[in-house]
Amino acid sequence: MKELIETIVKPLVDFPEDVRVDASEEDHRIIYRLSVSKSDMGKVIGKQGRVAKAIRTVVYAAGSSMQKKIFLEIVE
Repeated sequence: MKELIETIVKPLVDFPEDVRVDASEEDHRIIYRLSVSKSDMGKVIGKQGRVAKAIRTVVYAAGSSMQKKIFLEIVE
């Protein structure tokens, strides 16, 4: 799943080397934390959060076969 998130985000940003995805697993959920360069934050979020919503939709759909709920957080 980390590779999927990186594959989606890296072409969108100016500094792909700064893209990091960290995962933490709890009882019935997996939280992926996406961090990008501060100057690329707007590109990942998009106007009115549309890009972020689209990324989350793809990630949630890819993880729907897992038995755990998946969350994607975009952090600075």
